[in-house]
Parts: sequence; C-alpha cells; structure tokens
Amino acid sequence: NPPPLFNEVSATVIQAEKVDRLRNEVQTKHEEDYREALVTIKNDLKLIEGLDIKENLQDQIRHWFIECRNLTGTFPDYPDIEEGGSAIIFSNKTIQQVIEDIIANQEEEEKNEKKKKKKKEKQPKKTKKQKKGTKGKNKEEDEKWKMSPSLFLPAMKEGCNAYKEIWMNKDESWNFSQDFDPELIKEEKRKELESEIRVQVDELMRQELKNLKLAVDREREHPAKAGKKKKKKGKKKEKKTKKDKDLTADRTIESLYKELVEEGLLIQALKVNLSDYIGEYSYLGTTLRQVSIEPMPSLLDVRQLITLYGIWPLGSAAVHEKAPLVKSLLLAGPSGVGKKMLVHAICTETGANLFNLSSSNIAGKYPGKNGLQMMLHAVFKVARQLQPSVVWIEDTEKTFYKKVPNAEKTNEPKRLKRHLPQILKLLKPDDRILIVGTTRRPFDAELQSFCKVYQKIILVPRPDYASRYVLWKQIIERNGGVLTSALNVSCLAKVTDGFTQGHIVKVVKAVLTDQRIRRQIHKPLTAVEFITTITSMNPVYKEEEESFKNWYAKTPLGKKRALAITGGSTEKAKDKGKRKE
Repeated sequence: NPPPLFNEVSATVIQAEKVDRLRNEVQTKHEEDYREALVTIKNDLKLIEGLDIKENLQDQIRHWFIECRNLTGTFPDYPDIEEGGSAIIFSNKTIQQVIEDIIANQEEEEKNEKKKKKKKEKQPKKTKKQKKGTKGKNKEEDEKWKMSPSLFLPAMKEGCNAYKEIWMNKDESWNFSQDFDPELIKEEKRKELESEIRVQVDELMRQELKNLKLAVDREREHPAKAGKKKKKKGKKKEKKTKKDKDLTADRTIESLYKELVEEGLLIQALKVNLSDYIGEYSYLGTTLRQVSIEPMPSLLDVRQLITLYGIWPLGSAAVHEKAPLVKSLLLAGPSGVGKKMLVHAICTETGANLFNLSSSNIAGKYPGKNGLQMMLHAVFKVARQLQPSVVWIEDTEKTFYKKVPNAEKTNEPKRLKRHLPQILKLLKPDDRILIVGTTRRPFDAELQSFCKVYQKIILVPRPDYASRYVLWKQIIERNGGVLTSALNVSCLAKVTDGFTQGHIVKVVKAVLTDQRIRRQIHKPLTAVEFITTITSMNPVYKEEEESFKNWYAKTPLGKKRALAITGGSTEKAKDKGKRKE
C-alpha cells in the first residue's frame, strides 16, 4: 500500500510553483516599466537636451561650410535625404576630424592623378620566372589542409566584448531589484533623438546653404514658370466637378452599411452618458483673471461645450437649423483625460452612428486613389442617409504631420490631408454630421492646415483640486468602496495633483479587489493604499500643460480669445486716436 500522503502535492512543489509565479509577475512588471521608460526618457531628453543638440549640429554644419569654402573656394553640395543627409559626413566626428578628412581626400585625389599618368607612361610586364614561382606557391598552398571558419566564434567574441565594455566594471549596488538602467536607455535614445533632429536641421541648413550661395557666390536658381502652375490649378477645378458623381449608384444603403461594418470603419459606440464625465467648476478662475492669468478650462466647462457644439445640434434638427453651424470639432489634451469617452458620449446621447477614420484604422484598407475616393464616398453617403452621424479621427495630428516618421511611413497617415477640407465644403447645412478629432500631440501637426479643418478647438485639461475631490469620491463608490472617516479624500485629491481621470480609475480598480471589498467592514479604506499604487505612474507635468496652452495661443481661436481678454481696450483706443487725426 502507498503511504497516506502519496497522492497529495508536496509543500516543496507548491513553494516552487509559487516562486515561479512570483518571478513571472516581477518580470512582466519590469518589462512594462522598461517600455514606459523608453517613451518617458526620450520625451525628457527632447525637452532638456533637444535644443542643445540642434544648436551643436547647426554649428558643426556651418563650420563645414566655411572650411570647405576656405579650402576649395566654393561651397559644398549638401547630401540628399535619400543618401542620409549630413549623417554621412558627420558620423560621430569632431570638427577637426572633418577638416582633416577633407584635406586627406584632396591629397588622395592628387596622388591618384599622378599615379594614373605614370602607369600610362610605363606599364611593367611580368617575367616568366615570376609566373613559374607563383604557380609553384599556389600548388603548395592548395596541398595544405585549412580549417573552415567558425560560425559561432564571431558571436561569442561580440558577446565578450559587449560584456567587457558595458557590464564588467559596472557598479550595480544601487540596483538590487534588477530594474532597467536609465543611463543605458539615455545613450540609446540620445542617438535616436539626434537622428530625428538631424532631419529637421538638414532642411534648415539646406536653405541656409542656398542663401549663402546667393549672397556670396551670386548663384541664382532658375525661377519656376508661373504659367504651368496656373494650368494645373485649372485642371484641378475641372476634376472637382467630375468627382461629384455617385460612385455607388447601383448599391443599396444596407450593402454599404454591411461593408463598412465588416471593414471596421463603422463601429459600435460604447454606452457612456455625458453625466459619467465627472468634474467640477473652477471657482478660482475669476480671481486668476483679475491677476491677468488665464486659467485652464475646468472639466465642467468642457462638458458644457460638448453639449453646445456636439449633442444639441446632432440630437435636435430644430436646434441644428437655428444654432451656428459647426461641422468639425477638435479635442486636444494629454492622454487619460477622457477625449475618447467624450466622443462615445456624444454618440450615446444623440443615438448617432460612429465612423472611425483614424490613420491606424484606415491603414491597408481601400488602397490607391480610387480606393480612397470610394471609401470616403461610401462613409459619407451612409452618414447622410442615417443621420445623425459622428466621424471620429483618433490621433488626428498624424494626418497633418510636418514630417512623417520612418516607422509610420508604411501606414500612410497623411492620406486624408487633402480630402478633409473638400469634405467640409461638401457638407450642407442640413446634414447632421460632425467630424470629431482627438489628439495628444497637436504640436506635431502643421498649424495652418490643421486649423483649416477644425472650426472649434476644445482643450481638455487635467483635473483641478475640486474635480479630483469629486472624482475620488464617486469612482470609489462606483467600484464598491465605502467612504469612512478613516479615508481622507481631501488628502488624496491634494497629493494626486497632475494625475488624470484615467490614472485615478486604474488606481481604484487595482486597490478595490473582491477580497479588499469584503474586508472593508473589519479594515476600512485608507489614503495610503491608493497613494502607494499611484507612485508607479507618471503624472501630467506643468510643462506639458503649458505646451498645450502655448499651442492653443497660436491658433486662430486662441488669438481671438487673447484679443478679447487683453487687446480689446487697446484696439478701441487706437481707433479713437485715428478718428481724431
């Protein structure tokens, strides 16, 4: 007979499985932290060292211009983008090394020319004895056995060299938990950042080189013929009239609706009410304006603007006729602020269909010019027939990129750039269709074309103290938490300055597990539990918020607002002075 505990799992096996599970959890957490650090460290480097890198590159290239001019008598030709730009010339070289290379190249060219002349004059012939000697040597070498080169030895050498250079003498006494090394990430990301900035610098320096050539060498480029441009404009106008034809006259709305759903362009909106977007009024706004400081809008201001521009005109045909016509709307703000939630809230409150024309969603669908025309025609035909409709473009700054990153070139994010202004013109006042764009980085887009498409821009800020206080209370209660005197909500709202609604929701869900909800009777909730989990998250810093405010000040709406607040009185005074004169 087997022993009594034969079928039971031993304690050592259970302990080993537990250790494996814990190790996997730690590994996944370290991997997530590392992935987040790759983004955050790069952004920090861009803010801190970006301007210095740009200035150093410009000084280096300018010095190259001057040295080439002094040595050769003319300015050099700038390498093209396809060749790699200035990265070919300055591959981790100092200015002195570049000058030495230029001198060495000139000397080599002179030597090569002299050698060619000598070879032409005297061409030496090989003797028979030399030929016989070489044949004998080749036979002896062939007879000897040679070992084939190793396949794995170069990889082993590379690994050993990497260990000696990086890890052999590295002090990791501070890194007991074996997290990522921020210095190593900085070294990698500094190279990436330099290559990105170099592309911008190359464009500037190409123009600067042209100006130098015009000013110093008096080189003039041939002006482009104006007649051809005019003809092209005329052709474009003729094409526009032809495009107004119905491309899907033979098909029914049901078949088009089915096709758009299958392609993922027509999606189901989440059931989110506008009342779920929690916030509070900013009561300090008037006092800040008295001290000539323009505050960020509060969350309830955002909710009010969404109802005015989105929900009322789409929900009611009578309001749509009498209210000012708003065809497009832009929601700009940092991630986790609730932009996507507001888009879905507009659809649920009005019962509108939601079309997703984001660059990531369109990628690879309906290829070519004809395919793109067919897609837009089908989307807006269905949107007109089944009003109200919302056309959502997530990360809309990608369609208006100043320069498309190499990683996103395959997706063709700028496909809709030319077509969006045309679509806005074709939308009639009777059409209850709203184009809504959401963006986390509006600074990456071209400002003029961006503002032409979007009539109204709403800045969605991070929550202030009053909004955070209400958010903590309501989200804890919705997730099964009980508010007691042991939980200091005011302290939580104060400590979490800079964190968004998304951060607060994640923290509450992480803390309020089923087990913790059951234990609330014996052990009530405290603020420390929530604060410990939020420490691993990155808040929205004031610099990022200021960058949004500065960007908004450059837009037409921002300029009008600034004039209304500060410049209204000065303009009136100027007008009075002119009348007196």
